Amino acid sequence: MENIAVTNDNQMNVTVGLTVRPDRFLLLFCFCSVSVRNKGFIPSNYVTEKNKIEANSWYCKNITRTEAEQLLRQEGKEGGFVVRESSQKGVYTVSVFTKALGANGDIKHYQIKINDNGEFFLAEKHTFTSIPEVIHYHEHNAAGLVTRLRYAVGPMGRCVPATAGFSSEKWELNPSELTFMKELGSGQFGLVRLGKWRAQHKVAIKAIREGSMYEEDFIEEAKVMMRLCHPKLVQLYGVCLQQRPLLIVSEFMENGCLLNFLRQRGGAMKEAWLLSMCQDVCEGMEYLESHSFIHRDLAARNCLVSEHNVVKVSDFGMTRYVLDNQYTSSSGAKFPVKWSPPEVLHYSKYSSKSDIWSFGVVMWEIYSEGRTPFDKRSNLEVVNDITRGIRLYRPHRASQPLYAIMYRCWHESDYMVRRNYTQ
Repeated sequence: MENIAVTNDNQMNVTVGLTVRPDRFLLLFCFCSVSVRNKGFIPSNYVTEKNKIEANSWYCKNITRTEAEQLLRQEGKEGGFVVRESSQKGVYTVSVFTKALGANGDIKHYQIKINDNGEFFLAEKHTFTSIPEVIHYHEHNAAGLVTRLRYAVGPMGRCVPATAGFSSEKWELNPSELTFMKELGSGQFGLVRLGKWRAQHKVAIKAIREGSMYEEDFIEEAKVMMRLCHPKLVQLYGVCLQQRPLLIVSEFMENGCLLNFLRQRGGAMKEAWLLSMCQDVCEGMEYLESHSFIHRDLAARNCLVSEHNVVKVSDFGMTRYVLDNQYTSSSGAKFPVKWSPPEVLHYSKYSSKSDIWSFGVVMWEIYSEGRTPFDKRSNLEVVNDITRGIRLYRPHRASQPLYAIMYRCWHESDYMVRRNYTQ
C-alpha cells in the first residue's frame, strides 16, 4: 500500500494508516470524510474496515482451542501466536506458545476484552480502538503476557518469517566473501571473530552458537541493528542467513571492550578522556532514546572502543523497540542485576529511564576505571541494598559534581525524575 495524492478537486489525499469515515460506496470509489472540511472520493480498494481482522495472517476463524494448541506446538516457535474466535460468540482469544515456563513449551490463552468505552485490550492499562492495534502493540510489548507476540501462525500452520521484509542484497552478505581471522571473544550466544570482507575490509563476525538462542531472536537482533545508524553506535554491515551458524557482520572496533580497555589503562587516563567516554556513550544512548529504543543491557562490557578511542554502544541483543517508551518483559527474562533500577528488579519494567539508571552505572565504571559495581555482593544482596536506598559510592576519579550527575541517574521514588541524555 502506498500514499496517494489527489488528481482532481473531488479526491482526497490519502496516507497509509489514515482513519476515514465512509459515507457511501460507489462501484469503484467511496465517498469518505476525515472532518467536516475534509471530504472526497477514495478508490474503494484503498479502504478497509479499521477493525477488520480477517485479512491478518494471525487470524484463524474456524479453529478450536485444541486445534490452535496443535498448530502452535507443531510450529514450536517462541512467541508464535494465533487469534481465534472463542466459544463465546463475538469474543476473540489470543493463543501463544512459549518455552519460558518449561523446556517442552506451553500455550497460554488470553481473551481480548472490551472496556466500557468500547476499547479493546489484553492488558487493562493498554487499550486500543481495534483488535489489530492490540496485536500490533503486543508484538512489541509483553505487558503482562507470558511473552511478546513474536510470530503470527496462519491457519495452514505457517509462521510469518522473521526475515520478511528484511533479507535483501543490501543486508544479506555472501559467506564466501568472508575471511575468518583471530578470535576476539565469546558471549552468551556465540563466538566473535575478526575477519575480512572481500579480503580488504576488517569486520567483526558474530557466529551464533547453535542451540544457544532462538533463530528468530538472532534475526531480531540483526533487524534492530539494521535500523540504527549513529557515529556512537556500532554499525551493522550485514548478515548471513542461509547457512549455519548464522552470522552478524558488524563494524570492527580495534580497542575492543570498554571494560577491558579501562582495566588495562588504570591510572593512565586523564580526566578529559574519562569525561569524553561518558559523552560518547551518552550521545549513542540519546539517539536510541530519540528513536524510542530501549537498550536494557547498557554496561561497559557492552560498549566498544575504536582505533581512535571513540566509545560506541554495542550489543543490542536485549534491545526492544517500544511504542510507548515502556516495556514489560516476559516472565523469566534475564537481566543484569547490578546495572538495573528498582522497577526492573521488582517488576521487570523497562523504559528509557531504566537505561538512564544503567548509564549512571556506566559512568561509575568509567570513573572507577573498570571496577565491578557492588563488588563482592551477591545479586540478592544488591537487590536488597538498592531497595533500601543504598547506592554506589563516589569513585576516586570522580569530582563531587560528576558524582551528583551519577546519583541523579539513580533516583528511585519517582523514576521519571531521572535525567534524560540531553540534560
